[in-house]
Amino acid sequence: MIILKISNQYFDPNILRQVTTLVAILSSIIINTISNFFPADGLDMASLSDVLFTSVQILPANYAFAIWGLIYLSLIVFGIYQVQPSQRYNPSLQRSSYLLAFGCIAQCTWIYLFLAHLFPLSVIAMLGILAPLILMYQALRLDCHLISLKEEWFIRTPISIYLGWITVAFVVNVSLALYSLNWNGWNIAPPIWTVIMMAVATAIASFVIIKYQDTAYALVIVWTLVAIAIRQWHTPLVTGMAMLMAIALVLLCLRGNPKLSSAVPKY
Repeated sequence: MIILKISNQYFDPNILRQVTTLVAILSSIIINTISNFFPADGLDMASLSDVLFTSVQILPANYAFAIWGLIYLSLIVFGIYQVQPSQRYNPSLQRSSYLLAFGCIAQCTWIYLFLAHLFPLSVIAMLGILAPLILMYQALRLDCHLISLKEEWFIRTPISIYLGWITVAFVVNVSLALYSLNWNGWNIAPPIWTVIMMAVATAIASFVIIKYQDTAYALVIVWTLVAIAIRQWHTPLVTGMAMLMAIALVLLCLRGNPKLSSAVPKY
């Protein structure tokens, strides 16, 4: 009993949280890398989408998925930074708890379900990524005081980039699942549905810009909208609206972020 009491006295749950978060990040990267370079049926996720969902107009051009490189690089930076002893009692990270680890586990689950062609179930897994990231995003932004530049770049920005992509990915994933179920979209034309879904993503990004002045999140949405416009260049309505929404978000970023707007030359 005495030994147990002494061991509990020296056990810091914050260390467990730090290590678990780092291990979850690295594990999700490894699993995602293996699934893309050594897919079970010879098709990675982008190729699978090309084969099965060529007529789904919300899909971005394949180059857009290269953003995973940036996402994983930023998450590695986040993982290394948060595991440092100096960040052990960071209030923002303590509030975040194991949310990122849960999101990483859900992402690994999503990879399996998507590659197994279980698209409706993959939506549930995608929601399992999105929900913890939203909660973590809010937890990181509860502090009203000014934060350090390191915390902005190494803690907040990686989560903003990740959440931005998952926001769009969730919309796309729902579209793919409905298509796999042969949903007719209430007989509404596919280009109209595509514009509606892009508008939803744009509205969410606009809210984030206005409330949090989060340029990183918004630029991920812009990146995706431009990629959709490029892939769907043969559909003028989709291409035109995607580019208009992307330009609108950029202008909103410039207006909402004084540092960015001051950098724009004035004539």
